Parts: sequence; structure tokens; C-alpha cells
Amino acid sequence: MMTTHAKYCLGQVVKHRKHPFRGVVFDVDPRFNNTEEWYDAIPEDSRPRRDQPFYHLLAENDQSYYVAYVSEQNLIPDETGEPVGHPDLSDLFGDFEDGRYPLQFQMN
Repeated sequence: MMTTHAKYCLGQVVKHRKHPFRGVVFDVDPRFNNTEEWYDAIPEDSRPRRDQPFYHLLAENDQSYYVAYVSEQNLIPDETGEPVGHPDLSDLFGDFEDGRYPLQFQMN
């Protein structure tokens, strides 16, 4: 049985190592769990390993807000100390404090 430990946690602000966007972690897959079409669309010389955590992010760049799915190898901590402006943040998290977002949602 393989055990994988995620480097980043829910509510943490991270940024992409190569592309100009940042986001807030809202879910983590212990290993790749997306479609083959999604994986095959990545150029072969840039494809991340499947056997690592993949993060779901409420992401933003200079032009838009969106949801991103990113491998751990392509993320680094965002150390700007600035909040993320994604409009869906308040659905899952409380107010930005101490560089991260606390989980804040109601379970049924």
C-alpha cells in the first residue's frame, strides 16, 4: 500500500511554478485522479508524474478566476501575504488571516 503525504493544506495560498497564477487549495487527491484526456492534453515533455498529490485550487491570474488541477511538483508556496480574489472563496473559507484561509462551511 502506497502512502502519500500532501505538502500543502486546505486553505493554503500557493502559486504555479511555471505559469502566472496562484490559488487557494480546496481539495487534494493523493495521486492523479482526473481524466486521461486531461492528462494527454499536457505536452509529453511537461507531464507531471501521476504518483504524487494533485491539488484543486480556486485560482486567479491577471485576467480571470477559475478552478485549476495542479500536481505538487508544479506548486510553490505563495509568500506575498496577499489575499486571493476568487469569488467562490467565501463558500468554503473564512476571512484571510495569517497568510491562509480557515475552513468555514456547514456540513449537512
